Amino acid sequence: MAEAEQPNSELEAVLQELAEPQGFDGIEERMAAIAPQLQELLDGALSAGGWFDDAHEGMVLKTATQPDADQRIDEVRNFVLEQTRLGMLVGVAVGWELAERLEARRADAQ
Repeated sequence: MAEAEQPNSELEAVLQELAEPQGFDGIEERMAAIAPQLQELLDGALSAGGWFDDAHEGMVLKTATQPDADQRIDEVRNFVLEQTRLGMLVGVAVGWELAERLEARRADAQ
C-alpha cells in the first residue's frame, strides 16, 4: 500500500506548488510554443471520444432554440460550464498521458 500512497503524496505536493501565486510562472512561454499542437490533439481526443457527435449537436440546437429567454440563458450557462469541464478533464488526461510517455522515453534513453 505504501507504493500506491507515494504517487498520491507526490501529486498532492505538486498540486500544492501549483496553487501558489507563482505556481504557473513561465507556463505562458512553454504553452505558446506548443499550443497549436495541443489544441489539435485535444480536438482529436474529443472527437474520437464521441463528444461532438449528433447528441452534442442536438444539445446545442435544444439550448439555442429554447423559447423562454431566461431558461435559454440558464441552459447556455450550464452548457458552457459542462463543455469547459469536459475540455479540462480531457485536457488533463491528454497532459497526463504526455507526461507518462515522456517519462518512459527518458527512462528508455538512460
